[in-house]
Amino acid sequence: MTGDKPDTLLEPSQKKALNTALRILTPRDHSKYELVQKLKQRGFSREDIDAAISSCERFDYINEERTAQVYIRQLKRKGYGKKRIQLELNKKGLKGTRIQSILDQSVSETDEREGADRLVKKNIKRFTREKDPVKRRDKIYRFLHARGFSQGVIAEILKNDRGYAESLETR
Repeated sequence: MTGDKPDTLLEPSQKKALNTALRILTPRDHSKYELVQKLKQRGFSREDIDAAISSCERFDYINEERTAQVYIRQLKRKGYGKKRIQLELNKKGLKGTRIQSILDQSVSETDEREGADRLVKKNIKRFTREKDPVKRRDKIYRFLHARGFSQGVIAEILKNDRGYAESLETR
């Protein structure tokens, strides 16, 4: 298999694919799936892509766990819940039990609750425009649900912290 060859023995087209892969990986980590897609878009053959991917994996330029951890942290900072993070990881081809384990370790229910709480407080003015308390609660629910927070976390935010409803009603 060509991936087992030392890099000095790669064919010119495989070296070109490897150099392109390295340029793609320079600004940020990419998943194996993303890198394959980007190399396909640039017209490389399957054999050249396999050789480049194999070399990148051998030198730890592609590391699915590291990529997942960085991406999970980034999405948490942006205010996404666990479900949305899982969806985004799947889009990048980051799947499997190891990735799920990293997600479970990185995003606890407490993290989700705190994230949802922060988001509602940050966007409180958006919700104050709605005068009807029932519609307001529905608006908050839809907002958090679209961000990927679980129904349990959303219900807990709306139920336990009536301060949102009361602070919204007095405005």
